[in-house]
Amino acid sequence: MSTPRAPRGRPDEIGVLRLGTRRSKLAMAQSGQVADAVSRVTGRPVELVEITTYGDTSREHLAQIGGTGVFVTALRDALLRGEIDFAVHSLKDLPTTQPEELVLAAVPVREDPRDVIVARDALKFTDLPRGARIGTGAPRRMAQLNAYARSHGLDIETVPIRGNVDTRIGFVRDGELDAVVLAAAGLNRIGRSDEVTDFLSVDTVLPAPGQGALAIECAADNADLIAALAELDDPFTRAAVTAERSLLAALEAGCSAPVGALADLLADGQFVKEMRLRGVVGTTDGTRMVQLSTTGPVPETHDQALALGRELATEMLTAGAAGLMGERAH
Repeated sequence: MSTPRAPRGRPDEIGVLRLGTRRSKLAMAQSGQVADAVSRVTGRPVELVEITTYGDTSREHLAQIGGTGVFVTALRDALLRGEIDFAVHSLKDLPTTQPEELVLAAVPVREDPRDVIVARDALKFTDLPRGARIGTGAPRRMAQLNAYARSHGLDIETVPIRGNVDTRIGFVRDGELDAVVLAAAGLNRIGRSDEVTDFLSVDTVLPAPGQGALAIECAADNADLIAALAELDDPFTRAAVTAERSLLAALEAGCSAPVGALADLLADGQFVKEMRLRGVVGTTDGTRMVQLSTTGPVPETHDQALALGRELATEMLTAGAAGLMGERAH
């Protein structure tokens, strides 16, 4: 049953578009960048409407509260009630099931999808001392860091943490941790990329499905706004994240599951020829991993991108991925 929506704006406000955003510094920064872009393509002013989500107020670790949708639901509810015209999400936070009443009107060009290390004394990951304590809230990162350390003779301890960028980096500044793992995209968007001490190759740690990408969502019946927002859409980014999220959905895993995925384009000179999709699932201690990839033509339709993800998920499940994810999302 659909939630009734209020009119989209009083007559004195009809020219203003209301963008719903989480209150965090990162969310406000990326929403501000989207607001500027939307103003350019629509010629209309955009105001930010700050909304608090359950994920922002809960102090539990994401693995405990089941990360799926915890940063998204309040924004979607505001959209359905007509309190905002569109919302900006970090795409990796979106559940893989899309509500019928809402549409992803645009997926802009993706930022750097890699994970990064911010470590004491400007250390690289492989230069951290024996027994180094590395903070991260993601089972995916824990699984891959521990697997890499195990296979390369490194001795690390992964420590579950929560909090915004300031809080996480503060654990290193205060000496509680030797390093923390963060997303490159987030630090880039808030102008703090100079604090990165090491970029983690995607060959070492595959990012979360959709990491580095934003999703601009609005009501499915708002045709004019959908058409305007579509100018911000990047077809290659959309195809890549659709394949990654299709893999996640086919594995029946939620946002907090230890699943990494990345689709990238393979070029021959100046010509893009194929898309490669890589996926990984592992236990958080890094003792068991399933990591596979598949390559195919660059998807030209939504269904082709979905098929690429499902194909790789099937291979991963056959290789034993289901037993490595803990409780699966249904």
